[in-house]
Amino acid sequence: MLALVSAIPTRELEERTSCTISSVSTASSISTCSTVTIEAFTVASGSTLSLSPMSGATITMAGDITFAKTTSDGPLFTIDGDDITFNGAGYTFDGNGADYWDGEGTDGGVDKPHPLLKFKGSGTYSDFTVLNTPAQAISIGNSDGLVFDSITVDNSAGDTDDLGHNTDGFDVSADDVTIKNSVVKNQDDCIAINSGSTIVFENNKCSGGHGISIGSIASDATVSDVTISGNTVTDSMYGFRIKVDATATDASVSGVTYSGNTLSGIDEYGVLITQSYPANDGTPGTGGPISDINFTGSATTIAVGDDAERLVVDCGACSGTWDFAELTITGGSEGNVSSNDATVRFFVLASS
Repeated sequence: MLALVSAIPTRELEERTSCTISSVSTASSISTCSTVTIEAFTVASGSTLSLSPMSGATITMAGDITFAKTTSDGPLFTIDGDDITFNGAGYTFDGNGADYWDGEGTDGGVDKPHPLLKFKGSGTYSDFTVLNTPAQAISIGNSDGLVFDSITVDNSAGDTDDLGHNTDGFDVSADDVTIKNSVVKNQDDCIAINSGSTIVFENNKCSGGHGISIGSIASDATVSDVTISGNTVTDSMYGFRIKVDATATDASVSGVTYSGNTLSGIDEYGVLITQSYPANDGTPGTGGPISDINFTGSATTIAVGDDAERLVVDCGACSGTWDFAELTITGGSEGNVSSNDATVRFFVLASS
């Protein structure tokens, strides 16, 4: 019997270890833990929480993580691991945003750590809430295949006196990312796809912010193969945007498909595709070409307010045949389509 036990490799025994995180310091010793439980605790001012779990680990939250007001730069929480299964079990990452909000976001005023959370590697992350972030909520980078399912980003308290600002829900600069069945209530982009390929954003609900965005696309950034489907956007400044910096070079956006989305209560633009960012509709640049933008599959419907524009395309370097057959926009005014070398095919562009 003893011989059999001693024959089991030491590493195999280590990989069976279950670990508990109950403080920043205990998070540093989980590299051999196949099962990790995160208990409730507060990340003190001046500290950040970084997890480097072993490949294939299962991590389960058993309490809320609260971040004290801090002078630390973001991210305040980082996780980087391969094939991770992360179950939030309905618990919360609380950023105490009201301690920072001053209406200026990351453009000035009080220093605000951002993003609150950073995810890298691969795996599935599900069922947690990100509450009251000082600025940007979730950043996704260096992905080898990441899925986010049933995440809530709730910065709705920042609506009071317009104090919340730059509170993006998801910022994506990675390949092979899926975000689904999630809710974002905020004052900026629900999602901003800044670079990457093979990105899916489906069956999510966005409200109060700036809608669903690709970009802004800066120099040397490319976005390709994006599917945006089955989402609901309500009471937002924009519906859909593709925004390329007017000064961008060696950049591009290609292969974006919208399908089965429902948008309403849009204040400024139903769809805005521009290469003159930060202007909405100005003098477009040519260093970030856009191609193959399509509204196909199931119908996408957008209802805009009386003072909004339904569709604006502001291109200096756009190409291909863009199929907008499944796009219907109602309300507001028509807008302007200046599509350069792209041919836009409409079924129902807009109606009053």
